[in-house]
Amino acid sequence: MTRNIPVRGATIAVDDVGEGEPVLLLHGFPATRRLWSHVVPLLAGTGTRLLLPDLVGYGDSEAPEGARIDMASQARWMFELLDRLDVERATLVAHDVGSAAAQIMLATSPRRVRGLVVLDGVFEGEWAMGAVESIQKWDPAEASRLFPVLVRRLAKTAPLREVLGAYEGERGGLRLIRAARDLEPRQTESIAEALRASTVPALVLWGEHDTFLPLATVGRPLAALLQAPLVVLPGGHFTPSDCPAEVSAELRAFFSRLPLEIAWGD
Repeated sequence: MTRNIPVRGATIAVDDVGEGEPVLLLHGFPATRRLWSHVVPLLAGTGTRLLLPDLVGYGDSEAPEGARIDMASQARWMFELLDRLDVERATLVAHDVGSAAAQIMLATSPRRVRGLVVLDGVFEGEWAMGAVESIQKWDPAEASRLFPVLVRRLAKTAPLREVLGAYEGERGGLRLIRAARDLEPRQTESIAEALRASTVPALVLWGEHDTFLPLATVGRPLAALLQAPLVVLPGGHFTPSDCPAEVSAELRAFFSRLPLEIAWGD
């Protein structure tokens, strides 16, 4: 079921699937919630309620006029979304720069996070901004030409073309340019200590052929910071699309290991 939830001047399109322990699945740039479309059916029977939003200003979610849609703002919007859905605590599963929002959520409100899974995500200031630079510099007057270029660069598989479809045409191109220009790697440079101190269970999944965020320089240091197991998967950067069976198997196993309650220190 898709719902449109108003939050602080924005409207978030979110798919609400299943019943049980809440799991919030966050996509990155330049994706949409459809990144998870081949993973979700494989998670049936896990006793989870899967919440799949489009980040604000991405996909079908609408951003307030003039507001920044950076990942710190996304973290606040996602907490407001959980509030509107009466979810006190959720497991976070996040890909790419969506993991920046998830890390900020964990660093600021760890008691609201039951577990964290990062797939091909960011680490401190490593956000693969070199791959985004051309979109940041794209002439808005030529926004309608951006989608075909993006498809040629990224959409080598049919599932990924579906993920990118929301950015077709002038309006879609303008949304993508806005999102790219609001990415700010400094937002995760100062939260390492808070993440290191967290007792929330974590898992890091990485595509062995990820050329945007390399395993050696991003994946391994991130896993060490989160004190999390690192599992290498047979895919590239877009692991939920590249290898959904392997991703869903790791998620199922992780969900089954999560404690119902976390013991917090004073």
